[in-house]
Amino acid sequence: MAELFITEEGKAEKEERLRYLKNVKRPEVLDKLKVARDFGDLSENSEYDAAKKEQAFVETEIAQIEETLRKAKIISAKEVKNDEVSVGNSVVVFDMDFEEEDTYKIVGVIESDPNKNYVSNESPIGKALLGKKVGEIADIETPEGVIQMKVLKIF
Repeated sequence: MAELFITEEGKAEKEERLRYLKNVKRPEVLDKLKVARDFGDLSENSEYDAAKKEQAFVETEIAQIEETLRKAKIISAKEVKNDEVSVGNSVVVFDMDFEEEDTYKIVGVIESDPNKNYVSNESPIGKALLGKKVGEIADIETPEGVIQMKVLKIF
């Protein structure tokens, strides 16, 4: 199994989500369960069934976040160097096929978010960019063929 990476920023987001789930969401669900139990017969109580499902979802998410935080290697900002692309860097690239610049942040798989241009170190773009220096060209394997990106800036 590949090593899980998480940036300090990603760790803080996960910890905040965990605090919310434990301190806000879990008590809300427990209140819903208590109210639903007061409706009587649990075998035909849709409110109770819905609250139990919500409780299972919340507890599963809590367990997943705790496991992620326990197993992940934290990438501190101090560790990240700007001489070559690594997990934790942002990188400006020139897409040679589309002739446009893009900026990506290279993160671990648990932080990846295409909407924010956070690409996983295990994705085709992330894998191809890792270890590249400014001026080097990365060949990225895609289903449509190989595309090339030139590294313009690492920060």
